[in-house]
Parts: sequence; C-alpha cells; structure tokens
Amino acid sequence: MSIYQKYDLKQIINASGKMTVLGGSAVDESVARAMFEAAQDYVDIQELMVKAGEIIAKVTTAEDGCPTVGAAAGIAISTAALIVGTNLSLIEQLPHSDGLKNEIIIQKGHLVNFGAPIAQMIRLGGGKIVEVGQVNHVAKDHILDAISEKTAAIFYVKSHHTVQKGMLSTAEVIEIGREKNIPVVIDAAAEEDVKPYIQQGANLVIFSGSKALNGPTSGFICGQKELIEACRMQYKGIGRAMKVGKEQIMGLITALETKKDEAKNVQEQLQKAQWIVEQFKNIPGVSASVVPDEAGRKIFRAQLKFDEQKLKISTYEIIKQLEEGEPAIFTRNYYANLGMISIDLRPLLPGQEKIVVNRLKEILKVQ
Repeated sequence: MSIYQKYDLKQIINASGKMTVLGGSAVDESVARAMFEAAQDYVDIQELMVKAGEIIAKVTTAEDGCPTVGAAAGIAISTAALIVGTNLSLIEQLPHSDGLKNEIIIQKGHLVNFGAPIAQMIRLGGGKIVEVGQVNHVAKDHILDAISEKTAAIFYVKSHHTVQKGMLSTAEVIEIGREKNIPVVIDAAAEEDVKPYIQQGANLVIFSGSKALNGPTSGFICGQKELIEACRMQYKGIGRAMKVGKEQIMGLITALETKKDEAKNVQEQLQKAQWIVEQFKNIPGVSASVVPDEAGRKIFRAQLKFDEQKLKISTYEIIKQLEEGEPAIFTRNYYANLGMISIDLRPLLPGQEKIVVNRLKEILKVQ
C-alpha cells in the first residue's frame, strides 16, 4: 500500500504523461534520497541557489541557471527579470509596471492554457501581452511590426498545447531577437533535451523539473549570466510568493546530474509501445499503432483507435470506466473526439502496462 492509500486516496496508474494534475513524475530513489537528506539539515539558501545555478549551467551549456518552484513560476520570474532587472525598488513595485519597458510579444497560437493561462503567468511578472498573427499563421513581419520602444522580450512556447502549424520556429524567432537586439525567452517546460535552445542562441530558457527530468515539483531558468542574476533577484519581490525549498533544489540538481540516457529511454518506450500494439493486433474494432509525439519530442506512444459502432461503446465511456476503476487508469485523451486514446509509457511503473491492457480488454469485453 502506498502512502496515498494510507490516507484513502485512490491508487493511480498514469498512462497519460508527466502531468501536473497527476503529480508530475515518480522520482528515482537517488532523487528521493537527496530530498530526504536535504530536509533534515540546514543550508544558506542564497548559496544553494548559486551552486544550483552552476550545476544547471553545466548540464544545459548555459552561462548560469536559477531554480524555481516550477516552469510556471519560471515564466513570471523571467518576465519580471527582463522588465525590472536588478533594481530593488522596481522589483518591489511589480506586478505594476506602468511606464516601464514591459511589452512581451507572443505568437497568437502560443497563448495557450496549460492548466492556467500562459498570459496570466506573464502578467504576474508585470508583462503586457502583445499577441501577433493569427491562430494558424504567423509571419516574420507580424513580429517586426509589433516591436516598439516598449518591447521587453519575445516569448516562445514550445509545447504540445500550442498550434503546431503556421507558427514561426524557435530558430526564426531567435534570429529576429538577434537582429533587433531583443531578448528571446523560450518556455520549454516539458522538452526532453535541455541544450538545443541555449545553443541556438535563446537568452532565457525555462524547464520543468518534474516532467522529462523525473525530478520533484520544481523548475529552472537557464541563460545569460546577467539575466539569471536578475531572475534570482526576483525572490526579493514576486518570487517570494513562489519560493523554491531546499529539498526541491537538491532533488532537482540530483535529477539533472543523473538524467538517463535519452536513446535508452526512447528504446524502452518503443519496446513497450510495440508490445501494447501486439496485444490489440487481432481485436475487431480496435486499431493500434505506435505514434510519435505531436510536438516533435523524442517520445513514442501506443495509440488505440476505436470503432465505436462495432464495439458498442463510446471512447468517452471507455475513458470513464478506466478512470473510475480500481486502480484508476488515466490515459492521454486529446483526440477522444476522434475515437482515439494514447498510452504514454514514460510514467508507467514496472509492469503497469499489463494492467492497462488487461483493464482495456475487460472494458471492451474482448480477449
């Protein structure tokens, strides 16, 4: 029995992904041990923040890094840092930024809700949103036309939540920032690789610690040294309401230092996804396939498409029964309206893929 069942909370099998609503990641033993040890002692938090920044910088190839309580906090803190820098009086004035260089340019298809609105996180940092283009088409001129003397940064969201066509690429936006001497911030919260955007030339990049890194609820910002110094200073202002604890920082840097080999992770996903596909190979009314991540990450999932008429059950009913079962099974359901669910292999604990398959067959009344 897990600690959650001790308090009468339902047991969850997470086949959905590294989702905040399901607790992010199940951390490795080394990460849990680091957090346990950190919780039982004392440390100078400012010194720990600086040391964590050095480790973040080493892993990401950035100049410096700043730990945060999560990627959402990273958005607010980055925005604030770009607007007020290290000026303490201005830091204490936020989120009020009237009269300051506070405009944040963002492509229309990137103004998404990830559980809360991206725009709200920017506003918390004092940013004024300037959305450009249409929801399915943004051209370079849309960004160029929006630049003014009030522009503080261009913000880019790299996520499966965003529109995946018609948007400018990270490389194109970074080039615009370079041409116009405007900082570019990339929200790469759930990305698997922590290096490419820094190496492309982004000024600040934001990551979650509890998604691809398999760390605790945490996050970090990496990038140019003077901007990261400004990020750390925001803990004297709005950052105080989203401060990150010693346990989270130690868990985060341990997860960064022990990050698993990406190629091995991909191979494990493929093997499990192919096994699931095989289990549904000859079942009438079910089409199974291995599909890559819609946002281009190196992630592979097993996708099941249901012929609802043949199976005499709707996809939404299948999802309902999965989630109401014991244990409750949560799948990836972004295309449920098309009769499809996906099984994300990354968050599954050993052997849970078999439980998922058996429960699905039970619901579908097939062998």
